[in-house]
This record gives sequence, C-alpha cells and structure tokens, in this order.
Amino acid sequence: MGFLLLIVGLALWTGAHYFKRLAPEARAKLGEPGKGLVTILLLISLGAMIYGYRWAPFIEVWSPPSVLRHINNLLMLVAFYVYLSAMAAPNLKIARIGHPQLIGFKIWAVAHLLVNGDLASILLFGGLLAWAVGSVILINKQDGKPVRSETAPIKSEAIMALVGVTGFVAIAVVHILLGVNPFG
Repeated sequence: MGFLLLIVGLALWTGAHYFKRLAPEARAKLGEPGKGLVTILLLISLGAMIYGYRWAPFIEVWSPPSVLRHINNLLMLVAFYVYLSAMAAPNLKIARIGHPQLIGFKIWAVAHLLVNGDLASILLFGGLLAWAVGSVILINKQDGKPVRSETAPIKSEAIMALVGVTGFVAIAVVHILLGVNPFG
C-alpha cells in the first residue's frame, strides 16, 4: 500500500506541475479557479508521498557509506542557498545559472539519494529529481532559455548565504525532532 500511495503521489505532483506546460489551453479554460484545483492536487500529492513513504516497507537496495552523510550535508547547504536565492534576490550571481529553484531542488534530491539506499527513498527522491529535470526541459522548450542576470553586490550574496544556513539549521532540527539525525 505504501509504494502504491507513494507512486500515486509522485504522479499527482508531476501531473499538477506539468498541466500548465503540457495542456496550456485546458489550463487557461479553468481560469483563476484552476489555481485552486492545482493547489489542492499538490496538497493531496504531498500527503500521498509523505504517507506512502512512511508506510512503505524498508527494502534495502544499497548501503550508503557513512562519508556520504557529510557530502549530503554540504549539498544541502548549497541547495538551500541556490533555491532561496531565486526567491529573495533574483540578481544574485547564483541566479545566473537559470532556474535556480529547480536546480536547488535537484541538488536536494541528489543529496537525499546519496544517503538513503532503500527502495522507497529511491522512488521518492529519484521521482522528484526526474520531475525537476523534466520541468527544466519543458520550461526551456516553451519559454526559451532563461535570461541570466548581472552580478549582485557582495552584501546580497552574504545575506542569502546566511538565510541558506538558517534554513539548513531549521530543517536539520526538524529532522532530529522526527528521529532522523542528519549529522550522526
């Protein structure tokens, strides 16, 4: 039941996000209420992925070496910085890479694939990585490559680095409270 729910959640997540790109006429016909529908589908997909992941039996595919935990944590710091930089200050140097939120999301997924060797984790994080890769492809195909911004002042870069570290610490605390210590 857990794997099925996880896969359904991934399919809903992907479908809700791709709807606008793959069926723009149908999405346009829905108008403003369509945003609410997509939001509801995304919330349902999140619930399905979370419960599916928690309920899936543990089936080990590979046993990650402990050194990958440190690489994971470093990648998570980078993921937070890249992801958040797009929302707070689109003129940061990192925003010049194009699609920084999706790139931050991809870094997050890869980091989690490094330290989780069970089937449910591979499905969840691998599925979300595939969604993010597909999203970049669809967006670039429809809108063209993103325009890269100019550089930002070092103060802006420092502020976003601090925000990224703060986000990382907050999420690490949540993981610890849930019984998953990312540091040991």
